[in-house]
Amino acid sequence: MTTGNWHLREAADVARDHAVDTAIGLDLDEVRTRAERHGPNELPSAPPRSFASLVAEQFRDLMILVLVGAALVSGVLGDWVDTLVIVVIIVLNAAIGVVQAWRADRALAALRQLAASQAVVLRAGRTHKVPAHALVPGDVVLLEAGNQVPADLRLFESVQLRVDESALTGESVTVVKQTAVPEGETQALGDRTNMAFKGTTATQGRGRGLVVATGRHTELGRMARLLAEGGWEPTPLQRRLSVFGKRLALAVLAICAVVFVVGLLRGEPPLLMLMTAVSLAVAAIPEALPAVITVLLALGARRMVAVNALVRRLASVETLGSVTWACSDKTGTLTQNRMRGEALCDSQDRRWNQSEGGAPAASELLRAATLCNDAQAAGDGAWEGDPTETALAELAAAAGLRREELQRQFPRVAEEPFDATLKRMTTYHRAADGVVGYSKGAPEVLIPLCDALWSPAGALALDPARWLRQAEEMAAQGLRVLALARRDLAAAPAAGEASARPVALQLLGLVGLIDPPRPEAAAAVRECLQAGITVAMITGDHPATARAIALRLAIVEDAKATVLTGAQLAQLDDAALAARVRQVRVYARVDPLQKIRIVQALQSHGELVAMTGDGVNDAPALQRADIGVAMGRGGTDVAREAASLVLLDDNFATIAAAVREGRRIYDNIRKFVRYAMTGNSGEIGVIFLAPLVGLPLPLLPIHILWVNLVTDGLPGLALAAEPAERGIMQRPPRPPGESLFARGLWQHVLVVGLLLAGLCLAVQAWALAVGDTHWQTMVFTVLTLGQMAHVMGIRSEITPLWRLGLRSNVPLLLAVLLTFALQLATIYVPWLNPVFHTQPLTAAELGLCVGVAALVWVAVEAEKAWRRRAGA
Repeated sequence: MTTGNWHLREAADVARDHAVDTAIGLDLDEVRTRAERHGPNELPSAPPRSFASLVAEQFRDLMILVLVGAALVSGVLGDWVDTLVIVVIIVLNAAIGVVQAWRADRALAALRQLAASQAVVLRAGRTHKVPAHALVPGDVVLLEAGNQVPADLRLFESVQLRVDESALTGESVTVVKQTAVPEGETQALGDRTNMAFKGTTATQGRGRGLVVATGRHTELGRMARLLAEGGWEPTPLQRRLSVFGKRLALAVLAICAVVFVVGLLRGEPPLLMLMTAVSLAVAAIPEALPAVITVLLALGARRMVAVNALVRRLASVETLGSVTWACSDKTGTLTQNRMRGEALCDSQDRRWNQSEGGAPAASELLRAATLCNDAQAAGDGAWEGDPTETALAELAAAAGLRREELQRQFPRVAEEPFDATLKRMTTYHRAADGVVGYSKGAPEVLIPLCDALWSPAGALALDPARWLRQAEEMAAQGLRVLALARRDLAAAPAAGEASARPVALQLLGLVGLIDPPRPEAAAAVRECLQAGITVAMITGDHPATARAIALRLAIVEDAKATVLTGAQLAQLDDAALAARVRQVRVYARVDPLQKIRIVQALQSHGELVAMTGDGVNDAPALQRADIGVAMGRGGTDVAREAASLVLLDDNFATIAAAVREGRRIYDNIRKFVRYAMTGNSGEIGVIFLAPLVGLPLPLLPIHILWVNLVTDGLPGLALAAEPAERGIMQRPPRPPGESLFARGLWQHVLVVGLLLAGLCLAVQAWALAVGDTHWQTMVFTVLTLGQMAHVMGIRSEITPLWRLGLRSNVPLLLAVLLTFALQLATIYVPWLNPVFHTQPLTAAELGLCVGVAALVWVAVEAEKAWRRRAGA
């Protein structure tokens, strides 16, 4: 039996390949044989990972291993406070990692829930209700409205069958099914109108189909395989921190070894030098960094909920700030997900366009649109039903036509429902002089059936070619075009005459419909472009519609811009796609695997890609993208589980707001790294340089650990509340491979750290020279207060503190004041003096320490002034 492309083969050939008579079905013995050969009709599922293995995976990062070592050393030294803090940080990070892995497993579980539980099949000439997992290739399945499709079916009978494929394709309009082979090499799932796919739902009519794929071989099964193979990509921040952790661990070990050896050579006690070296190692490693980053990301995630963005993967909050490409679905994200009347041209050549404002004039065209229509009024001017029909009803209502009055005046007496073969719908209504029939359908179908133009005065000559050109021009603008016509009859046709070619149809005109862009989408696209983010549209819709919407939103600027279709993309190998991908802004009629290829092609150029989606078909691409963005209202559970971010309002504008928040968070992470590493380098400098300049050991292990505890804690966490820098969305995204220490950060850490160390050693040297016995307490105080001065200075990379104002970050101000109070307590509370080996300072000594520490803030503000002049 051959496989694949069942939609391109006649139903009889498919049945012959499966060795089945569609009027009888498989016999029960054959069902058992095929079940053994093909296995159950279930999606593949990997054995669940044990909790222990999930936990073990979290301890492979070198930074975490260094923190484990630091906790052990702190415990051996008796510093239980630091030990407890580090252990809490390690446990918190492990818990986040475990939850993330668990979420990936849930995505697959949600996908398996889409499988139908029951199916009605024809076997041995009789219908049976069987579990869906018992279906085999060759089974004949019966579908009715409300049924979930239990396997991939090649339809051989369709009676007004419509299927909701939004869970699989992402398109909200139900698909009319038929049995004929579609024209051309149709690849997109939405174009395979003679197929019904596992996991979709029949909404209208009935049908019969032959099972051609089960389990992992279905389109839904292919999604599951792609999802299982995809895996989560590490975020840019995770990659940067991994590199940073490895380098820091090696540097700290080397420096501590040098400090220990130099101390021994100077004759210091070995035990004191060992404790000093170990304390320095604990202090030099910013163990608060994972906790601060987690808090920054968590607070950022909380802020994002206020702008309707729900973060599902915490690390992705920061990644948003690095995004260089935003690939968005069209329907419901960039557009309103509701059809609207956009333009019309009636038989008297009266034209109306939505862009010109105002309501269309009442006409026979709109009377036909409201009568040949099954939409139902839902109150408050809203309509329920097929999106196309609700749009027509709204357009007629806007013209002042009252449907209830028209239905009383022209009651419906018969109808010919929309048929996939005839591609038209007709309703018949009682009129004063007989019956009037109103028809609507595709222009290329309905116009050739017309022999005249309708006018109030009587029939006029019709130029079919002109009207077909008009329809093509409207379609080129991205409109879904319908033609409407009428004919007068003495009586309604008898039942069964629906397929007969109607005669004496008179054309009423054309109506163009569109799913319009969201009002805020254009501004959001413009903001993304200003921020250096390229926006691309990837949709399952038709190329002309996609181009028209992209043009309105300024995603493209040329009405002839390239639209790459799924069929064209399938002809490109990976290298050819990578060569073109950065020039294409609009993709139409793409399938799930092609979405992944687009993401990978962009990533091969070093781009960071955000991908939106709502259907099952989008889940693998959402997982593969750097930022997967799912829809909260119209999306599927599978898409939401696979995504990093969920838009609660399904609005593209929310992505722009989330990018702004992501940039703010990354800026604040850099501020903390700048603050913590500068302080740590100052601590290392004090201990390392003192012996080299002939000074005694300036600090004891308890001083180092105290400074590390009070300075890295609350002040660092308070940086999370720092507001966004000015012009944050007017600068380009940072390069994905950019180091955490880029743009002058490492130079700042080195220079200001050396300045802080130099100031401490200068105070020590002065105090020793004048015989001040409080020199060690003064060094201890300058080191602590210098870091507080530093954190106030680095709140912005450019804006001076006096412009920011102290009250613009109240948590940080309170944290600095608290740290200052705690430092004074170690100096002036009598019972703490022996614990910290400190002595009360005189007012002059304390004033000197505060003044010297303030020089750090002066230096930082001088650096910012230089940056402002350099950037001017």
